[in-house]
Amino acid sequence: MLVSLTEVLKTADRTQSAIGSFNTPNLESLLAVLGAAEQLRRPVILMHAQIHEEIMPLDIIGPIMCSLAERASVPVCVHLDHGTDVSYVRHAVDLGFTSVMYDGSTLPYAQNVSDTCAVVAYAHARGVAVEAEIGVMGKRELGAGHASDDDAPERIYTDPQEAARFVRETGIDALACSFGTAHGLYLKKPQLDFTVLERVRQATGVPLVMHGGSGVSPEDYRSAIAHGVRKINYYTYMAKAGGDAVRQAVREAPDAVLYFHDLAGTAERAMCENVRSAIALFSASLD
Repeated sequence: MLVSLTEVLKTADRTQSAIGSFNTPNLESLLAVLGAAEQLRRPVILMHAQIHEEIMPLDIIGPIMCSLAERASVPVCVHLDHGTDVSYVRHAVDLGFTSVMYDGSTLPYAQNVSDTCAVVAYAHARGVAVEAEIGVMGKRELGAGHASDDDAPERIYTDPQEAARFVRETGIDALACSFGTAHGLYLKKPQLDFTVLERVRQATGVPLVMHGGSGVSPEDYRSAIAHGVRKINYYTYMAKAGGDAVRQAVREAPDAVLYFHDLAGTAERAMCENVRSAIALFSASLD
């Protein structure tokens, strides 16, 4: 069933857990995520990132996401991830997305507030929740990037007082908080500062979102949830699991005739297993 971000975040808050939020730039990843959620009987968030537009246009995948969400046997929020153009974000709302993220985190503060307010006004008038970001996350969502030593913690950590001001001035429903994670594959253990989460949650009072969620240890996931994270974005390691499974299938049958539909199915099954593990971890109660 298609539901709002607000609804699934209330579920997460009530159960002291987090909702898994997965980028689905093709049908195989979309089916993998929904399959895992339905197997576990857990709510889930399907995402389309603007940076994936060249892989799969929003006009094609968006209606499919909404249609499959409506038919799902579990609550499903359909969310736009890292929308950097206000017009693009509005288009996602018009397509039926129940949640959108406007990412103006690389812009000057005043412009980020102004653009976010425009998105909030448009989305809220149509019953759609809004996530936004203050503080800069390393890399973006293509899955090929790596956490970088160039992203110094003092530059990317969210400032709690600035976050409080930002939430107050924009009226957003959820805040992406930078506390040491980064998009892409981790080359070394991330240095996470959970006190940032604690201070931001206390200062803002809104649910926090963890970006760069792939590759974090189970213990760190649980600590993040304990400090107020209610939505965890996850993509890179799911996509890698699909790629690894296809590579293994090719290695095991180097001389066989291989059909794309078989390889696509192999990738889907591997991604489903990876997502199922992630959802189970995120949704486990802290009690």
